[in-house]
Amino acid sequence: MKTAILSSTYFGPVQWYQKLNRYDNCIIEQYDNFIKQTYRNRCLIPAANGIQALTIPVERPAEGRIDKTLMKDIRISEHGNWWHLHWNALMSAYGESPFFEYYADDIRPFFEKRWDYLLDFNLEITMRMCELLDIRPQIKFSESYWKTGPEELVTVDKENRSFDFRDAIRPKHAATDTEFRPEKYYQVYQQKYGFLPNMSILDLLFNELHIFAGILNALSPDS
Repeated sequence: MKTAILSSTYFGPVQWYQKLNRYDNCIIEQYDNFIKQTYRNRCLIPAANGIQALTIPVERPAEGRIDKTLMKDIRISEHGNWWHLHWNALMSAYGESPFFEYYADDIRPFFEKRWDYLLDFNLEITMRMCELLDIRPQIKFSESYWKTGPEELVTVDKENRSFDFRDAIRPKHAATDTEFRPEKYYQVYQQKYGFLPNMSILDLLFNELHIFAGILNALSPDS
C-alpha cells in the first residue's frame, strides 16, 4: 500500500490530482507553516494574456507572522471581492471551452458561499472535483507534522510506503517528481502560447475531461 503526503491546494494542478488517482492513501498536511505563492491559496490557468494566477487573500494573524502560522489556522480574507474576480476570470478564460457550461453549476457555488478556513475550503473543492473526475481517493489530514524531506521515501515496511510530494508540487522551485510527465490536451489558447503544462485541474475539466484517466495514469519513462 502506498501513501502520498501532500500539501493542501486551491483547485490544484494536474500533477496533484495524479497523486490522488494513483496512490492508495493521501495525507494532506495541516501542520505545516503557510507558505505564500504556493498552490495552497493559488491556482494557475491559461488566459488570453498568458498564465494567470488566481490567489485567495488570507488574513494576517493577530499575533506573529503569516509564514509562522499553521495551515490549519489560516483564515480566508474577504479583501478585494476576490471570489467575484476569480469567477469572472474563469468565465473569461473558459467561456468558449467545450465543457464550461456543462460544469459551471458545479463550480460556481465555491465563489458564492463563504468559508472561514482555507483548509476546509480546499477540502470541499477537492472532494467535489473528485466526484466530477470520478476518482475515489482515501484522503485524511495529518495528525502531526510529517518530518520528511523532498523526494524522501519513508518506509514503514515492505507493504506500506509513504512518498513526500509537498516540495515537488509547487509553482516555483519545485523538487523533482520523477513519476509525473505532463500529457498534452486541448487548451483554448494553445495556438497563441503553445501547450501550457500542469495548469489547474479546472483547465482539464473544462477542456478535455474525457481523457482525464489517461493523463492522470501517465508516468514518466523513468518511473
